[in-house]
Amino acid sequence: MTSPRSRPGRPARARTDQGGSDQNRPSSRSDAPRSEGEQARFVHANPARALSVRVLVSVLAGEAFAAHALDDALTKANLPGRDAGLCTHLVYGTLRYMPYLESALAPLLRGETPPKTRALLLCATFEKLVLGTPAHAVVNEYVTLGRTGLGPPALINAVLRRVEASGPLQPDQTLPAWLADEYRAAYGDQTGEVLQSLLEPQPLWLALTPAGRESLQGEGSELELGYGTVERVELSRPLRETEAFTEGWAQPINPASMACVRALGDVEGQPVLDLAGGAGIKAAMLAANGAEVSSVDRVPGKHRAARNNLRRLGLSAALVTADLTEPLDLPAAGRVLLDAPCTGSGTLRSHPEIKLRLTPEAVRHAAEVQGRMLDVAATLTAPGGVLVYSVCSVTRAEGPGAVTQFLARHPDFAPEALPDLLVPNVTSGPGVLTVPLEGIDGFFIARLRRQD
Repeated sequence: MTSPRSRPGRPARARTDQGGSDQNRPSSRSDAPRSEGEQARFVHANPARALSVRVLVSVLAGEAFAAHALDDALTKANLPGRDAGLCTHLVYGTLRYMPYLESALAPLLRGETPPKTRALLLCATFEKLVLGTPAHAVVNEYVTLGRTGLGPPALINAVLRRVEASGPLQPDQTLPAWLADEYRAAYGDQTGEVLQSLLEPQPLWLALTPAGRESLQGEGSELELGYGTVERVELSRPLRETEAFTEGWAQPINPASMACVRALGDVEGQPVLDLAGGAGIKAAMLAANGAEVSSVDRVPGKHRAARNNLRRLGLSAALVTADLTEPLDLPAAGRVLLDAPCTGSGTLRSHPEIKLRLTPEAVRHAAEVQGRMLDVAATLTAPGGVLVYSVCSVTRAEGPGAVTQFLARHPDFAPEALPDLLVPNVTSGPGVLTVPLEGIDGFFIARLRRQD
């Protein structure tokens, strides 16, 4: 990975004293409708809200993930810090609360709503119902935005004046019903607390060396108690501009992701296979713990990112390009980590758009692919060795279901107790689920021993 995972910024207070009312539109002698470009020249819309709506249009159309779309848009727009913070909060907040917002809007809309108008109404409804921005300010701001070509002002005015919450917000209203059921099956009595936590902004987690910790504190960054070497950080400047990052003393990684590395136990001096290694973050953490790592992925571009990141950290690993759903001619190892591609249902805090695109069919397909990868991983695990299987998903099919079926196909493997992962977790079949509270992602992790 050449850059840290993008993350939403700190919540910014929504501005309600700016933007337009009908008085902001200059008079015209012509009643002919203006083009979108002509309208935009005569309307002074709030730039943060305008950019938020345009980013949401792209994300809701499935054209981009929120992190990338927002980063690109903010880079090009070069908004002041306050506006950039508001834009970030509006985009991520709208996506996190989407099912709830749609249910509030549904009784007021007939037929299919154009994508731009839908995105605008969702963003405005988030401000009105969740952030508590005064209703008159919401109407004025977003009617003004509509005049820039984002939607019919009369419709926007009528809908936003009438939209109201149907009752107190329940956390499971922010997920599709089937996915809320998966979370209830995973976390039981903790589900409400977990779902509420997923609506909060994602903090920045950094794995730090002692030098990195000292350097960040010297630059004015705030560090909170974390999990082992992974700490929660409030930066005093952009991460890429910190000495800790440029000197290779800091690596962005979620504590749950680091738990997958810890699940292998002591790896110092041991050959380790990192299967489906992606951009090589876990490979880097294994190498930092003294392992001799070979990281396998089928996408060559991810190896380029991994190579650059390893170089920044002053670490090394062998990078192998291969499809892990097919038999693989590699020497078996005593330590194997398969962090399999998955639906990402445990990462909704940082990637809220996933819940809008995910379907039960996609979960079933992911579990099938994971099963094939597990079969390949079994052949690469030496007799007496350990295979750790992990996914950043909380669904039963991808976690305990996948491992249970694997064990039925491979009686020479058996689950065993995990070492201390340093993060909260609950038992889930033959493994555990990390509990996604306070910025931790939801991962399923199982440790499997191959018999001699």
